[in-house]
Amino acid sequence: MDYQKEFDTNRETWNAKVSAHANSDFYNLEAFKKGKNSLNSFELEALGNVKGKSLLHLQCHFGQDTLSWSRMGAKCTGVDISDSGIALAQSLNEELHQNAEFVCCNVLDTSKYISKTFDIVFTSYGVIGWLPDLKPWAQMIAERLKPGGIFYIVEFHPIVWMFDYLQQPPKMIYGYHQKEAIYEEYEGTYADTGSKMVSREYGWNHGLGKVVTTLADAGLHIEFLREHDESPYDIFPGLQKNDTGFYELTNGLYPLLFELKARKPEQ
Repeated sequence: MDYQKEFDTNRETWNAKVSAHANSDFYNLEAFKKGKNSLNSFELEALGNVKGKSLLHLQCHFGQDTLSWSRMGAKCTGVDISDSGIALAQSLNEELHQNAEFVCCNVLDTSKYISKTFDIVFTSYGVIGWLPDLKPWAQMIAERLKPGGIFYIVEFHPIVWMFDYLQQPPKMIYGYHQKEAIYEEYEGTYADTGSKMVSREYGWNHGLGKVVTTLADAGLHIEFLREHDESPYDIFPGLQKNDTGFYELTNGLYPLLFELKARKPEQ
C-alpha cells in the first residue's frame, strides 16, 4: 500500500511544529545551547558510555538528543522526515561546534541514504506511531547495525495510544491491534498547547508483541523489554509529578512507557 499522502501530511505538520517547538519551554532551546542535556535517565542508563561510538538517531526532530549524544562523545548521525527540522539541527550542530551529521528522509528509507553501519541505533518518545508497518523499520535497523551493535528504543506504551485525547475526558476508542490509520486534526502541539498551528496527523498503533517480533524476525536478539508507570513528559491528561520528578497516572492503571534493548549477533 502507498502511504505517500499520509507521509506528506505528517511532514507538513512536523515542519510547522519545528518553529513552535524551538520557541517552547518544553524544549527550552536556550538552556540546551548553554549545555543542558536533553536526554532522560532511561536512555542514559541503558546506553551508558557512548564516547567514541557511532550512533544513528532515527526520527531525531531538530536534533537536540542527537547533539546531546554528540556532546557525550558519540559520532552521531540523525535522520528525520522534516526538512525544517533537519535544517535547524544542522544549524545547531554548527553553532554548538559539534560534528554530527543530519539526513532528511523518511526513516523507512534510511538505508537508501546511509550506507555505513553503527555501534548504536537509537530512537525515542513518540516515534513508531508514525510508521504504518514495522517490518521495513526493523529490517532497516538490522541493516544499519554493526555485528554486535545495539538497538535501543524508549517509547510511549501502546496502551496510551488507544485513547482519543481530543475528547474530554479522553475516551478509549482505538484498538490495541488496530491496522487502520488514525487521523487527527487539532490546534496546537504537545510542546505548546496554546499554539495556533493546526496539526494534521496520521498515526498507527503497534502492540508490544509486534515490536518485539518484527525486531526478532529481522535477526536481532532481545536483551530486555521493560514497562514503566512513569514518563519524563507531562503530555497526557491526569498525570501527577512523583518523587523522581517524572509523571505518572493518578490511578496507576497502565504503564506509560516501554524500553527495549536488542543486539545484532556477531558474525
